[in-house]
Amino acid sequence: MKTPKESLTVVTDMVLPGDSNPLNNLFGGELLARMDRACSIAARRHSSRIVVTASVNHVAFNKAVPIGSVLTIEAKVSRAFTSSMEVYADVWIEDRESGEKTKANEAIYTFVAVDRTGTPVKVPAIKPETPLEIERYEGALRRKQLSLVLSGRMKPSEANELKALFLESN
Repeated sequence: MKTPKESLTVVTDMVLPGDSNPLNNLFGGELLARMDRACSIAARRHSSRIVVTASVNHVAFNKAVPIGSVLTIEAKVSRAFTSSMEVYADVWIEDRESGEKTKANEAIYTFVAVDRTGTPVKVPAIKPETPLEIERYEGALRRKQLSLVLSGRMKPSEANELKALFLESN
């Protein structure tokens, strides 16, 4: 069993003109690629295996990232299943003058650990420690069930964690 902090990956880089769109902000696709790389390192740290991106479950482009910004991506595994791992990425922009960091974006990726032939392999369980890690850990099962229901790989009646969410609000 491992903790989320053991997979923590922090990538800091600067946004250069070649990374930008006509509004002089970071291309969304460039940000996705940077988050994918950071999340893949976190998943590999957790599993000690080759990992492949299975899905991008959620992306929020809440704030534009202008040219010249110092961008920091913090990624760590929020939950491990049999061979898959949910990895949460938080994206921060550093103010050039004060050094203060502001959360700009976030994303949730799913990775699968595989062997050299591409066959999925078992990954270690995870034990969340902080309140945020616990919140993300608990939400991961609901997000997985929702994804399985939407893709037709799980019947809605079998999504117990997801159903409980709706029963609590009544």
